[in-house]
Amino acid sequence: MSLSAGPAEISEGLDNQRTLGVSPLISPALLRQELPVDAAIAKTVAHGRSSAVDILHGDDDRLIVVVGPCSVHDPAAALDYAHRLAEHAAGVRDELHVIMRVYFEKPRTTLGWKGLINDPDLDGSYAVNKGLRMARKLLLDISALGLPVGCEFLDPITPQFIADTVSWGSIGARTAASQVHRQLCSALSMPVGIKNSTEGDVQVAVDATRAAAASHVFAGINNDGLAALFTTAGNPDCHVILRGGSAGPNYDAATVADTLARQAKAGLPERVIIDASHGNSGKDHVRQGVVAGEIADRIAAGERGIAGIMLESFLEAGRQDLVLGHAGELTYGQSITDACLDWRSTGELLDRLSEAVAARR
Repeated sequence: MSLSAGPAEISEGLDNQRTLGVSPLISPALLRQELPVDAAIAKTVAHGRSSAVDILHGDDDRLIVVVGPCSVHDPAAALDYAHRLAEHAAGVRDELHVIMRVYFEKPRTTLGWKGLINDPDLDGSYAVNKGLRMARKLLLDISALGLPVGCEFLDPITPQFIADTVSWGSIGARTAASQVHRQLCSALSMPVGIKNSTEGDVQVAVDATRAAAASHVFAGINNDGLAALFTTAGNPDCHVILRGGSAGPNYDAATVADTLARQAKAGLPERVIIDASHGNSGKDHVRQGVVAGEIADRIAAGERGIAGIMLESFLEAGRQDLVLGHAGELTYGQSITDACLDWRSTGELLDRLSEAVAARR
């Protein structure tokens, strides 16, 4: 560094020691202008949100069912799935509020493909602007079918690009304890489910729900992509998701009752959603059917603490490995992250859950 360097040069010499490049990012406002929400889509999003809130608050006795691929890697296959799901959802809408799981960001324990937004070409090229456009376009296409969508929020900037299309959000097990994500939840305009930790700690999710219900002030970007301070009112519609953990499943009646008691002690509404995958299925996609079946039996018998259930489902059962740069060799409609149920099994489970709600009535 030159002794005659100015302040900017000095600062630059101390910073960006490990940054290999900085590229322009499209602004949320520009993306929303390119791919706008029309009146019909707005109605789907708003109705999806209000119905979920009514169920979570006990004003609607239906069951929320968040179902879809572990993560979206092929928008065409996801839209194919959405057409089937929308048709089936219409037949069970008196008992179930079906929300399609449309996840674009994948938190990784170590390394791996991080989702469609980060790497839409599945080749390590990280064309993020393209990924954002693809993601928003798919959300609009699915919503146009009258089917509300749910997304996991991982990067705190991503919601500015897509949140106006989302009816239900989630915070994953790896970020439930994150102050950044709790603040984010307090600003989001839809109900948000927060998962217990990967170890199975439920109190983390209860604490996160309580924190998200409070007002916060935090830094972020506005719709023009500029740094801004956000002051939030808090989100009263956050809730706990039981997803099991390394210690085993936690969807049993005793754990549900304990979770509801923890919420009551914290002054929170008593409501819980069960994730039939992950730790609750032992990461065996076939066992999701067993978990969902047990939940259906308990609902039919009158259990009311469970507001919803989550299922990982795609066109084809199981999963496949992605080799970067070889996306054309993938099996159509099969997950490249967690293994999923196939469509036939999914339809059968939706019917069983619908029958359980009718029986509870």
